[in-house]
Amino acid sequence: MTAARVCLTLVAGRKLRQELFDYLSEQTDLVPGFTASEGAGHGPNVQLHSASERVKGRADRVLIRIVLDDEAAGRLIERLGTVFKGTHLMHWTTPVAKFGVID
Repeated sequence: MTAARVCLTLVAGRKLRQELFDYLSEQTDLVPGFTASEGAGHGPNVQLHSASERVKGRADRVLIRIVLDDEAAGRLIERLGTVFKGTHLMHWTTPVAKFGVID
């Protein structure tokens, strides 16, 4: 039986972008690769740090998605919790029904 796959989504302030990319690239035992995109944080609990964010009314964010097995996602979240403690790094997982590459 194959392990259940999930998509781990991470959301962080854009200031953490390069540090997260570097860290995830070093976790070769858990992270097979990842996809990143830009995002905008909205809501009453979102902190707007820069003047630009306050003018726009949204926080600049980076979204990272990683497809991996559920157990590896749990281990990665534990590691991230140690290294990025206090950074308000958000995370969640969603089940992946199918995953593949079309060549």
